[in-house]
Amino acid sequence: MSKRRDFLKKIGISSSLLSLGFIGSCSDSKNVSSNSQAQLPLFISTWNNHKANSTAFNTLKEGGTVLDAIESGIHVPENDPNDTSVGYGGRPDRDGYVTLDACMMSSDGNAGSVTFMSGFKNPISVARKVMENTPHVMLSGIGAEDFALQEGFEKINLLTDDSARALEEWSVKSKYAPKINAERHDTIGMLGIDAHGDLAGGCSTSGLAYKMRGRVGDSPIIGAGLYVDNEIGAATATGLGELIMKTVGSFLVVELMRNGLSPQEACKTAVKRIASRYNVDDSQVGFIAVNKNGAFGGYSLRSGFQYVVNKSPQTELFDSSYLL
Repeated sequence: MSKRRDFLKKIGISSSLLSLGFIGSCSDSKNVSSNSQAQLPLFISTWNNHKANSTAFNTLKEGGTVLDAIESGIHVPENDPNDTSVGYGGRPDRDGYVTLDACMMSSDGNAGSVTFMSGFKNPISVARKVMENTPHVMLSGIGAEDFALQEGFEKINLLTDDSARALEEWSVKSKYAPKINAERHDTIGMLGIDAHGDLAGGCSTSGLAYKMRGRVGDSPIIGAGLYVDNEIGAATATGLGELIMKTVGSFLVVELMRNGLSPQEACKTAVKRIASRYNVDDSQVGFIAVNKNGAFGGYSLRSGFQYVVNKSPQTELFDSSYLL
């Protein structure tokens, strides 16, 4: 043990990292800006959400806040019936209900969330209203739906013909077996930092297809699916929510950055934490993060995870580094 501590001291690991167990490895991604000052503003989102990122960037350019930008960007997949993992057109639970989860967090530390909500296309906007217009952080189910109506949101049928047919096909065997990266999209998590260095983030999903009625994943849970600390950075997650919730994954990534790790190293360490503690067979988890300087990173449990970054009007797609 003494030799290990001597070695860690030699490579400059702080005593605070040792005491907390936050020891991470160096970045192994050729594509990621880990430590240098990045061009701001910057947006980063899970999967190939090219249009969402561009929309967010343009909203900021046109005078919106970074929070406005996150909201408008996430509207893109929420409104797309062909994106079967977010918003309208999302795959239903095994009883045929499309239930949505979302959360937002602002630079001042405020947060809002909705869970198990049906009938509203843009849960990210309802989550923002919870954050701004109530004394609460989270509303769920019928309570969230009643609140949305009070706030003027229109109730619609979220189950598209395509999703209904997919449920009918699944019901033949009713075998619950999610496929890793099957459609190259999942929860959208988006982080943004403006030219002044202020951060915000959002996360939206329709959850696992054919889940048990009432299941809620990590996406609307502050600290699990999303966490923003304007002094340090922000992180968001995608993949099997149960694994992310058990490790409070996004909060862990931000705390690792607080203790000196780069966004890339922090994401990798959080993934390794999950893999070391839980059965991860047939599972995928991915994290993305950005720090106060605009350095960013992403890491996943398995290959196939992608994320997209805007450092200017130009958008760049990254294939995430991975553990297994």
